[in-house]
Amino acid sequence: MASLRKLPVKLFQAPKKAKKRIEGANSNVFSMFEQAQIQEFKEAFTIMDQNRDGFIDKADLRDTFAALGADPEETILNAFKVFDPEGKGLKSAYIKEMLMTQGERFSQEEIDQMFAAFPPDVSGNLDYKNLVHVITHGEEKD
Repeated sequence: MASLRKLPVKLFQAPKKAKKRIEGANSNVFSMFEQAQIQEFKEAFTIMDQNRDGFIDKADLRDTFAALGADPEETILNAFKVFDPEGKGLKSAYIKEMLMTQGERFSQEEIDQMFAAFPPDVSGNLDYKNLVHVITHGEEKD
């Protein structure tokens, strides 16, 4: 059974030293936004971080989605489906490239941890439906 503790948590963390990066280099994602937009992102993060620990974890997501009347599993699945609009599957090489080159970049070690917990199928696709189920329910689908 895969565990959330084995997965990289970068997607669920507040950016470290965000203020320094915002004011500094323009080669990061924050350079694409105006200061007012960045402030809105920070406010949204604060709203979602229900327990105020600096991380958006599974409990925080459940509380946020419940407050919005949304199904967390369906919402996260729809985010993955943006990269798989035809439902043909997500190639693990493509996911690796995206995670290592966009936003809060994953390290090779974090990628290895993710694929150890969720190995690609024989076609090289990531079973993102199972990954989403584990994120939202904490256990693998049968």
